[in-house]
Amino acid sequence: MSSGPLSVAVAQMDPKLGQSAANLRTIQAMGEEAFAHGARLVVFPECALSGYGFASLEEARPVAEPIPGPATLALQALCARYQSYLVAGLLERAGDAVYNSAVLLGPEGLIGTYRKIHLPWLGVDRFVTPGDQGFKVWETAIGRIGIAICYDLRFPESLRVLALQGADIIALPTNWPDTSQLMPEFVTRTRALENRVYLLACNRVGEESGFWFFGRSQIVGTSGKVLIEAGELPEIAYASIDPLRARQKRLILRPGEFEMDTVGDRRPEWYGPIVEKDAS
Repeated sequence: MSSGPLSVAVAQMDPKLGQSAANLRTIQAMGEEAFAHGARLVVFPECALSGYGFASLEEARPVAEPIPGPATLALQALCARYQSYLVAGLLERAGDAVYNSAVLLGPEGLIGTYRKIHLPWLGVDRFVTPGDQGFKVWETAIGRIGIAICYDLRFPESLRVLALQGADIIALPTNWPDTSQLMPEFVTRTRALENRVYLLACNRVGEESGFWFFGRSQIVGTSGKVLIEAGELPEIAYASIDPLRARQKRLILRPGEFEMDTVGDRRPEWYGPIVEKDAS
């Protein structure tokens, strides 16, 4: 991976419930626009392909796709044409199970799939199968990329595990409804800061199944500073990052007097209750 500025983007869109073909066309159009603008990585919302607010698993299952499948094949062709990378959310069908998933695609094809681990009692998450493959980080030509989805952000262990696996960039496809407006206000910044990673949080916009989704997609730097934030309408927001900065975990504020490393200074021998399910 070469050092220096890297253009990345979040593509904030308004997916239409159950209209996968139309949503795929929107993803392709916004992806092409972002890549033509110079972005090497574009992140789309959670369930960008399918929509989110399904009333039952039976309603959602017809728009769930295998991975790889028609949508991922179409999007990886787009990535190959521009020699760039894309993360997008979709419902994944695997046997009888349906997962809330996100894929990482690049010039080389399908790089990885993440299945959402933490599921709130909301939308399609009420019915899908919890993720069973853990948190993963993939090495790419533009850096090490990890994925979490929406509600995962509320669990600090999620992004810390990705950081410990070497993530430079964490893509967070999300569907934040109006009750979650503190997420971009505080939590995205905190997760980026405490892990010294770049966080690309892409929310959706519009109304669906009685919920309003407010946008405010963000690209957050390793210091916790928001580099760019979108508004409340469909748009593509861009920022320039340097993934190698995410590998500089130790901060030397005054040499020999004030130095800290929120990864290297951990004391995991005292963290046992974190992995005890019924700890109080």
